[in-house]
Amino acid sequence: MRTVPKEQLQRVLGLPSRALGAPAGLKAAFLLGALALVATLVGLSDHTPGLSHLRIGFLSGGERGNYYAIVNALAAEARRQHGRIDNLASAGSVENMSRLIAAQSVCTAQFALVQDGMEWPAGHRLELIGRLSKAESLVFLGRDADRVQSLADLRGKRIGLGPVGSGTERVARQVLAHLGELGMSLSTHPLEEQLAKLETGELDLGAMVIDEDAQLLREAVRDRKLQILDLPAAEALAHPLPFTHVGRIAAGQYDPIRPLPPGDRRVLRVDTLIVGNGCARRSAVQGLITVLASVMPDFVRYNRQSPNRTGLRFAPAARSYFDSDGPDLLGVYAPWLLDIMPMVGWIQLFFGVSLFLSATSVWHRFQLWRIDANRVRAEESILPLFGPRVTVGEIAEMAPAPGHETPTGRADIDGAVERLTQLSERCRRQSMSMLVPMGQEMAYRYQETLIANLLYALRIYRNRLGPAGGSRPSAGASLPPRGSAGAPGESLTETSGTDTSS
Repeated sequence: MRTVPKEQLQRVLGLPSRALGAPAGLKAAFLLGALALVATLVGLSDHTPGLSHLRIGFLSGGERGNYYAIVNALAAEARRQHGRIDNLASAGSVENMSRLIAAQSVCTAQFALVQDGMEWPAGHRLELIGRLSKAESLVFLGRDADRVQSLADLRGKRIGLGPVGSGTERVARQVLAHLGELGMSLSTHPLEEQLAKLETGELDLGAMVIDEDAQLLREAVRDRKLQILDLPAAEALAHPLPFTHVGRIAAGQYDPIRPLPPGDRRVLRVDTLIVGNGCARRSAVQGLITVLASVMPDFVRYNRQSPNRTGLRFAPAARSYFDSDGPDLLGVYAPWLLDIMPMVGWIQLFFGVSLFLSATSVWHRFQLWRIDANRVRAEESILPLFGPRVTVGEIAEMAPAPGHETPTGRADIDGAVERLTQLSERCRRQSMSMLVPMGQEMAYRYQETLIANLLYALRIYRNRLGPAGGSRPSAGASLPPRGSAGAPGESLTETSGTDTSS
């Protein structure tokens, strides 16, 4: 195939001198931009997975309490994996919830430990991250707790409910709400103050929601000589509270020799929730769950199998983690991409782009087929004018035929030139589209070359015929430069196939 020189093609098509270079420059810039983007993505991805992206504030509880100890353990594990968890002390669950909601505007705290059974305020926008696999126990301590054998023995007792605003106060009040006729005296105290009052006998019983293996509870039983109440009618008290269930502390659990406690003690179990306020990014949520799974190996399994009856919706990133039994790959290697869009969104985008590119390829193949078919149709309309064996080069050099000098002959040739010109412009528009798959524009160039060769030859021939109604131009009349109009031996019938390969 002989191609038309650039200057000749521009002249035939009537294009500005720099028009042919624009698409190549744009596509080159697009390709370089895509390569730079890929290089940037690779450079920013984390080739050695860690939690360096994890920077969160976590509301816990009092510094002597179990919540504070739990978050301390999480913070230590996060540091080991190059992340950071700030342990923010508080008075307990109620304060945690209010502070978490207040932090939504400034995001100084993103997560908190909150007891199950809390009453969530309207419009709170809190999310459930998960629940600790080990429930805490609501225990009542006292110097003479072993003497309480029935609920009636609680009549007139002085009972401490823990710090004001704590989860202990809330759940203890709910448990004792149906025992108002016993005339108990209820009061709130900071944890250390309450333990001291129990030692001196100023309080008969003191409530505490705590991990049964916590050092504070062990010290209260062994060192302070406080007894754990075997809660009378524990099943009846737990029944109206769906977030509680009956548990047991085994005899001798804190001292098997003496033993302490001297017998099994029924207590109420309360789940501990990890709640977020929506400030944390998806990668931070999954990073926190990774830390939780490292400290508590059955955390993911427990949350995947346990129904959510808390009244909070699961955070989407947490739900994805539990459903997949692990973090998204983007959360491990490119957490900032996960923050832009969930992994399922990236997968959908990838398939969407693939389908789009496939569709554009099919569309442009269809356009090429139509252009080729129209070109063949135009050539077939010319065959009767010049004969079946004439070549493009011969048209450019032949002398005017008498039948072509008539108004009808000139009109036929002008019509063919007009159709080919429109087809050439259409082919040029399609080839310059940014949606043409890279490399496929060469098929358009091939069609343009065939059309331009024929146009050049027809215009030279038509110029020899002179204007409509006029005489034939003189021998010295100005003609377009011949250039390389077409292969001299190439006939119209031989160039009218539908092969669009370059």
